[in-house]
Amino acid sequence: MEEQKIKQDIRIGANIRRIRKEQGIRPKALVRLLQLEGVEITRESLVKIERGAQHIKASQLRGIRDALHTTYDELLAEEQKR
Repeated sequence: MEEQKIKQDIRIGANIRRIRKEQGIRPKALVRLLQLEGVEITRESLVKIERGAQHIKASQLRGIRDALHTTYDELLAEEQKR
């Protein structure tokens, strides 16, 4: 069975990018952390997710939440916080 993908209607990718940049984590470093935790993702996939060009899988979202030490509420926020 294929893993559920989450639609990007609510700017998940933009929120991931914002949080990652606020923490000073480069895409390659985040991907490395995720891969060490067994999350299937490439740098190219992360960039596409952040741009909203690719849906994110539930396991990827969970891994990113843990790697960035954030919450689903923050990742799923409809508006970027200023």
